[in-house]
Amino acid sequence: MATPEAPVPVLLVHGIRTSATMWRFQEERLRAAGYPVLAIDLPGHGQRMSEPFTVPAALAAIDDGVADLGGRVLLVGLSLGGYYAVAYAGEHPDRVAGLVAAGCSAVPKGMLLEGYRLLARWIHRLPDRGLWLHEAMVHLMLPSAGAHDVLAGGAALDVMDSGLRATSTLTPLASLAAYPGPIWLVNGALDHFRLNERRFLAACRNGKVVVVHGATHLASLAQPERFTTILLRVAGQVTARPRPV
Repeated sequence: MATPEAPVPVLLVHGIRTSATMWRFQEERLRAAGYPVLAIDLPGHGQRMSEPFTVPAALAAIDDGVADLGGRVLLVGLSLGGYYAVAYAGEHPDRVAGLVAAGCSAVPKGMLLEGYRLLARWIHRLPDRGLWLHEAMVHLMLPSAGAHDVLAGGAALDVMDSGLRATSTLTPLASLAAYPGPIWLVNGALDHFRLNERRFLAACRNGKVVVVHGATHLASLAQPERFTTILLRVAGQVTARPRPV
């Protein structure tokens, strides 16, 4: 008799200015379904807020999380975390059983990124470095439970410029092409980061687009039930065992 397949461990990587606490809803549901799960803090965020954000440090944080979960995971990243999940999968395909890249289907260069950086610099010059505005926007854009989870990890007020600058050096299309495993590009229907969705899908060897209806950029927080249903469906299709060569 064949031994039942163990559930794939799930590693969750957060967006910019948030932290691991943004994944509380998904962590609870995934654990209840029997999946080992870990949400990490990237440098400059959450419990690592004092650390500088760099590309090597962000990828090392993901690698530590993968090791903590046994060395091979379903890797899930949203927004900033999505870009670094994609980069990690491209560099370490043997450690990624499947990839969910959410809210990151836009090339992180050009007017979109530079405009975002200019806005972030202006906000950072405010007397409270933008804390009031950050909290107000979180409450305005998200349901109360999602807003509470985002703010629970603190506001990473000083990471925007360095984080965006570092992310502009990534090459997500090449990283997607380098990863041979299954990829799900999960985007809110109202997400402005769907700008290059077709190019991202075309770069994947084995990819599909999943749209979260009614969701904006932070789909896991705006529509947590729908987003988590997608994650559970994806996790059920992924095995932690390496594929035969």
